[in-house]
Order: sequence, then structure tokens, then C-alpha cells
Amino acid sequence: MSIYDITVSKPNGTSYQLSEYKNKVMLIVNTATKCGLSGQFDGLEQIHQKYKDRGVAVLGFPSNQFANQEPGTSEQTEEACRINFGVTFPIHEKIDVNGKNTHELFQYLKSQAKGFISNDIKWNFTKFLVDQNGEVIERFGPKDAPAKIEKKIEQIVS
Repeated sequence: MSIYDITVSKPNGTSYQLSEYKNKVMLIVNTATKCGLSGQFDGLEQIHQKYKDRGVAVLGFPSNQFANQEPGTSEQTEEACRINFGVTFPIHEKIDVNGKNTHELFQYLKSQAKGFISNDIKWNFTKFLVDQNGEVIERFGPKDAPAKIEKKIEQIVS
């Protein structure tokens, strides 16, 4: 199985396979608009704007699994990302990133890039960098600023 076999959904329920991102770098992030780390949306958007024409896709996956910090519907979450944070990169349907209902994408990501102490996602804004070949290059913690990841992206796209 590869990351390209995984199906994800947009907030309106429309599904597609991540194979749409073949030959692109993906930065996959679990997000929450009411999280204290939501200021990272700015850095993620900067990466999106700077690298989208160089084959980099930032993909947001909202989750309400941490302190009820994403309580609304998927559509409300997408709207909040656009209006409150100026996000233009794709925001997807709300998903579980841990537990028995963990979305297949995060099952896969966690199996490819192990966490510290456990493989569970610790908090919102855990980030996974995937190269153009679909290989998970690195997992970044919630407090890792997007600017730190930009150096890795630069190495991959150069």
C-alpha cells in the first residue's frame, strides 16, 4: 500500500485519492481552529503560497480529538480557516487521528514516521512531510514551527 491509495474527503463530502498529488511534495497537518497553536496557520499558508508553484501541497485535516478545539462541522471548520486565518490550501473533512476510528491516512502516516514514546498524535498541528515519491520523510511535532519545515522542503524541491 502507498499513500497514493488512500482516499480523503473534502468538507462537502466529495472524496478523492491522494494519487492526485503524485510527483508533489505534501505537508499533511492535523489542524484545529480553536487551538493555541492556530497561529501556525499563517506559517502553513506562507509555505503554501511560496511553494505551490514548485510542486508542494499543504493539506489540512481538522480533528476535534484534543480538548474539543474543533467542535463545528467540517464546513464550519473550512470557513473558519478561510475567514479567520486566510487559509487557501485545502482543508478536508474532520477526522480522527487517534483511536479506533483513526482515519486510514493517519494510520499510514504514523506507521511510516514513528512518534516519540508512542506513535499517537500528541496534539493539534502534528505535521508529516511526504516527498514526491510518496515517502514519508519526517514527522514534526505540534510546536515545530512551519518555518523549521521550510528548510526541509527547500532541500526536497531543489
